[in-house]
Amino acid sequence: MPLSQTRTDFTDYGVTLLRVSLGVMYLAHSVVLKLLTFGLAGTAGYFTSIGLPGWLAYLTFAAEAAGGVMLVLGIQARWVALALIPALAGAIIWAHGANGWVFTAPGGGWEYPLYLIVLSVAQALLGDGHYALSPSRRLR
Repeated sequence: MPLSQTRTDFTDYGVTLLRVSLGVMYLAHSVVLKLLTFGLAGTAGYFTSIGLPGWLAYLTFAAEAAGGVMLVLGIQARWVALALIPALAGAIIWAHGANGWVFTAPGGGWEYPLYLIVLSVAQALLGDGHYALSPSRRLR
């Protein structure tokens, strides 16, 4: 690394790392978990079993998958991160909230979705970053 590397350069790398890892997480939860592991019908059945309409599983899958791709590519990351927060809040309220803090608890606890909310808020505050298809200015 050249000695002339500035703090801003490192910040750009950090924003990119946050954005890409958050996008990969959303893709893992949508494609790997909801689609490939449980299947969309199984995921809809789970949503129904906890009192949510089954169609919401399909909407959640689509939002997480599309949002994950947009985050990885850096397309309107600020708004995508904010738009995905309700799904995480819903996961806490309906699926994990009563299971305790630790996500390894039976049924999964609420610390992981809460952490992802915090990361999504941080991404919204930081914007797309320099290494993105639609780079936005960071809030100053």
